[in-house]
Formats: sequence, C-alpha cells, structure tokens
Amino acid sequence: MMRGASADAYAAAAEVLPRTGDTGRVAQDLFGVADLVRSEPGLRRVATDASIDGKAKAELLRSVLADKVSSEALDVVTTAVSQRWSAGRDLADTLEQLGVVAAVRSTGSEAGRLEDELFAVGQLVQANPDLRDALSDPARSREDKAALINGLLGDKVLPATVTLVQQSLSGSHRTVTVALAAYQKIAADVRGQGVATVRVARPLADADRQRLAGALERSYGHQVHLNVVVDPEVIGGIRVEIGDDVIDGTVSSRLDEAARRLAG
Repeated sequence: MMRGASADAYAAAAEVLPRTGDTGRVAQDLFGVADLVRSEPGLRRVATDASIDGKAKAELLRSVLADKVSSEALDVVTTAVSQRWSAGRDLADTLEQLGVVAAVRSTGSEAGRLEDELFAVGQLVQANPDLRDALSDPARSREDKAALINGLLGDKVLPATVTLVQQSLSGSHRTVTVALAAYQKIAADVRGQGVATVRVARPLADADRQRLAGALERSYGHQVHLNVVVDPEVIGGIRVEIGDDVIDGTVSSRLDEAARRLAG
C-alpha cells in the first residue's frame, strides 16, 4: 500500500489511466516500463529524485520511451515521474499496479472470469511442485518461463490472464502465487468488491454460493468475490477468510475446540 507522497503520486497517475480503448496494450506497456525502471538504477534514481523538476523528468522519460509505448501509457508514465515519491521503488510498483488495473479494464464484462482464472492458476502452481520449481528457477530465463505459461494456458483463458501470469514472473513479488493473489485483489478493487477465500469439504452448490455471497455483502457493505477451495481437512462446515477476518464454522475446528475444553 502506498503511503504519503507516493499515495498522492499513485492517485495522480491513476487519473490519466484510460478506462476504454486498447487498455490491454496499455497494460503491457506499463509492465514494460516498470521492468525498465527496476532494472536501471540510474533511471530510477533520476525519475524519483525530488530535487529535479517534475517537468524535466517527464520530458526525459518521454524522450526515452518515444515510439516505444502507446501515447496513453506514456501519459501515465510522465504523469507519474513528475510527482514526488516517498521511496524509489514505489514508482515501478505504481506502474505495475496501474498495468494490472488496465488489464482488468481490458476484459470488460468478463472481469469476474479474470479473477477466477487468476485464482485457479495460483492454485495450480501451489498444487504442482514441479511447475512451482520451474517458475521459480533462477537458471531459467524469463522468456523460457513465459513460453511454459503460454503452453500451459494457451487459449484456455482470457488474454488478460496470460498477460498477468506472465507479469507475475517479473520478480516484483516474493513468489508467483503471491503476485497472482495481489493481482486478483486489484481486480476485485476495480470492480468494487472484496475477496473471500472459502474452504469447504466439497464443492458449493450455486445456491449456497449465492447465499454466502449475499450474507458477506450484507456484513461488509460491498460485494465479495468468492474463491472456493475444496479442502479435505475441513471435514464439514465452512471456513471463510476475508481480509484479516476468519469465520470458522468447520467441523474440524469444533472438534479441536471440544478437545481443548476436555484437556482443560
């Protein structure tokens, strides 16, 4: 989460991020600039140096990126670098986050599907040690990992999903799964929703999903996107994790509580 001057800078850059048009291209351009800023310490220092006039920094980036990115992405970048930043790394993080927002906007009415696909890919990576190791292997190039992702996902998912999974390989987050979870949260924020992880012993029926989503919406005052995880350790009942809150109504938790009371 951005703080202080960086939060204001993020807000200023977000104001010029397009809501329509080729936002998928804008997303890829912003990811590319974020990678460039992270990989070039000299450029990062100049772009975030508060002693340099904001207009001068904007012109520098405009000259560096001319004809390399879309005009819409360039407007976002030059607006961002003309601001003050609390920390040097916040500029690249902001460009990446705004790239995610642009990718979400590119899906239009299918943003909910994007959230589901990001969650599903994250679960797939977690459940497959070989895949997880391949994506985290420092000896493999990012291009090689991207090719692996393309072969795995192909045309089975939205183009925005492929774009975001490939961006998760950038190393800006601790792991690919952490990155995908962060991207899904941004997607939910774009849609004005929260995200809840629901752990159950067996898949939820559609009617049960709707009832649970409705109950959480009434409790939290906004819509909630459900990530449903079938977990055999649950035994029965349901466990809901939303933000820092945990609602545990599982059989296993009640058995554990009963055992503690007997032991006490």
